[in-house]
Amino acid sequence: MRLSVLDQAPITKGNSPAGALKKAEELAILADELGYHRMWMAEHHGTGSYASSAPEISVAHLAAKTKRIRIGTGGVMMMHYSPLKLAEVFKTLSSYSPGRIDFGVGRAPGGDQYAVYALSEGRQPMVNNMYEKFDLALQMLKDEIPDHPLYKHTIATPSQVVLPEAWLLGSTGNSAVMAGRMGVGYSFAQFFNGEMTKEIFELYKDQFKSTVFMEKPKITVSYMVTVAETEEEAEFEALPHDIARLWLMKGKLGQVLTPEEAQNYPLTEVERMSIQENRKKLHLVGSAKAIAEKLQQEQDEYGFDEAMICSIPHSQEKRLNVYRLLARELL
Repeated sequence: MRLSVLDQAPITKGNSPAGALKKAEELAILADELGYHRMWMAEHHGTGSYASSAPEISVAHLAAKTKRIRIGTGGVMMMHYSPLKLAEVFKTLSSYSPGRIDFGVGRAPGGDQYAVYALSEGRQPMVNNMYEKFDLALQMLKDEIPDHPLYKHTIATPSQVVLPEAWLLGSTGNSAVMAGRMGVGYSFAQFFNGEMTKEIFELYKDQFKSTVFMEKPKITVSYMVTVAETEEEAEFEALPHDIARLWLMKGKLGQVLTPEEAQNYPLTEVERMSIQENRKKLHLVGSAKAIAEKLQQEQDEYGFDEAMICSIPHSQEKRLNVYRLLARELL
């Protein structure tokens, strides 16, 4: 199975934001050595839980620190940027690291309403033109001048560069259809809502049209995963994230607990049941062998090409070990 990395630069309790970005660098170097195919940085705003607010900057840095692995965004949040700027940024990245850059985009805000309005300088954000914006950026990446009043009088530089791979993030049939029609890769966020279906992927494949960005349809599925040497250790490391998801479901934000704190956190029986239900789809927890078997089984069942692993144990060494253990089983 082809494995990749999704990183949010998590700021675990007792650690610094700058340290979270340094740990992303450590993860990228390890993933490169282990044979992971790509690593994407997410985009989050207005939060003390994640340090990845400018993934395009991280992409430049991580590409310079690695040798083989593809580096990209998973994804850059389009609503905050002009399609011209998106094209310029990723053309520049691809100029520095030709053949290794992924232009992954998302339609979500990546932050709360306060962050969204601050990023738009108080203007009403444009949220209904994401597919048009993506299409304009793709045209300008190809050195085309769109037939659009705002963009038909300028070009996106640098020109004549190796094109990045283009990807659309999503978790619905609508985004799958649009990714296929636009001829880009489709990245499904299983850890968002756990609603992966074979029908969604078939919609994408049926609608796919070959382009210079993607010759054949490609599907990645992003999973939240915690594995360890034993199932008991994985359970110990996973509980803080499980509790954080419970908080999120209640609209509560807070820094993720340490594993020791999580063991003493007062959970109701209903909350314990909710955690167990979430672990069926939203957060895969167990031994490396068991989770590797589940990933392989789901690839066979749903027909995706690549599993993208997001993992946030409290300890950096434990987090790196997640990727080592999965590589041992699957690469």
